[in-house]
Amino acid sequence: MFTRKTAKPKAGWIRVAAADEVPPDGLRAVQTDGGPIVLVNVDGHIYALEDRCSHQDYPLSAGEVEDGQIECSFHGARFDVCTGRATQLPAITPVRTFETEVRDDSVYVLLD
Repeated sequence: MFTRKTAKPKAGWIRVAAADEVPPDGLRAVQTDGGPIVLVNVDGHIYALEDRCSHQDYPLSAGEVEDGQIECSFHGARFDVCTGRATQLPAITPVRTFETEVRDDSVYVLLD
């Protein structure tokens, strides 16, 4: 009898969502022991950022994704989803990013 093995998470990696819960050009808020994180799907790759605008601490998960950037819906600040770099005022400080992996149809985030 054949038994399918599934990959085990690496140390420090936590499962935060099913991959299909993060739609193309969409986002999903998740809560971790390290705080709130927003997952963003850009061109089939899922990125993870701290779910907090560096301008005034509003949740980025309430915003929208366009051209690889997430826009805070409260004041229009924009951040590059790959690097967390602030790309539009009023934000000037980047937001924290996290390494992600998709395994066995699940999204994992590396918390350090």
